[in-house]
Amino acid sequence: MDRPHRGCDGMNGIEPFLEAHGWAQAQRDPLAGDASSRRYVRLRSGETGAILMVDPADDTARFARIADHLLASGLSAPRIIAQAPGLMLIEDFGDAQFARAMEERPAMETPLYRAAVDVLAHLDDTPPPQGLVEADAEYLGGLIEPLFTDYIPALGGNAADPKPLTSALTECLAKHLPQKIVLILRDFHAENMIWLPQREGVRRVGLLDFQDALAGPPVYDLVSMLQDARRDVTAEAQSAAIRHYAIQTGREEADIQPLYHLLGLQRNLRILGIFARLARTSHKPAYLRLIPRVWAYVQTSLNSPVAVELAPLARPILPEPTQDRLQKAATCPTP
Repeated sequence: MDRPHRGCDGMNGIEPFLEAHGWAQAQRDPLAGDASSRRYVRLRSGETGAILMVDPADDTARFARIADHLLASGLSAPRIIAQAPGLMLIEDFGDAQFARAMEERPAMETPLYRAAVDVLAHLDDTPPPQGLVEADAEYLGGLIEPLFTDYIPALGGNAADPKPLTSALTECLAKHLPQKIVLILRDFHAENMIWLPQREGVRRVGLLDFQDALAGPPVYDLVSMLQDARRDVTAEAQSAAIRHYAIQTGREEADIQPLYHLLGLQRNLRILGIFARLARTSHKPAYLRLIPRVWAYVQTSLNSPVAVELAPLARPILPEPTQDRLQKAATCPTP
């Protein structure tokens, strides 16, 4: 892997960066981005391809570190071809995104999620790298702040004191989080996995978008995958994946379920706020269309036994994402 060099920063450095690494004349096809400011370009030069990542926030070093760890662990992360501040050339895994494969062949849903669970079981047996932020109860509880700063005001809710719900959620997490810590990739869902059937075992799942990885509780990425904000996962696929996860990790389903709903509640309360923020401050109103699905996940988790103390605190302050409220949120000016 090439060492990072100075003087190549974001937009101003793209052409010198590509020139330095032999890709200046490559065909360029922009790819869909994610919720961040990163953007991606597919490069083709004859039979050779690569992905250019342009990252204004420059998380390239974190991406490289986690990629190296995953590769050393026997998983399929993109091989890094070259990097510089804010720029990176990585291996192109192709177009067989899990979400696309499932849409084209619905019968693939359960087998693909089963393969993804095998990745999680592999990570369960692999110590996480040192130096990652630890997602303990206090950290996870604090992450729901965007619910109060963005979602509730955007959808016309009354101003709410975040402390009661945040404190109760943190206490509940502290009670139920296991002592075991694993690497959680955090954005582990069908749009960030590529099917690589020519490879074997866990390497058949190509992994993307893991630069925000944390050291945290098992089951977190299972929640990320099955409570997907971008697609409906069938009940059959969910049940099969949870059952397979229990078998592969040696856990009882009865022990998984409370943590599954508790982490789902934490994660989805945060996502409500993040999506509202993206619509309001980043001019990405398309994220508002995903909110009703996330809202439904929240309601399911609030109905679970583990949330018996949380539901009375959450329900009164959460405005339901009706079409009228979402429409108003889409047209609200950025302050």
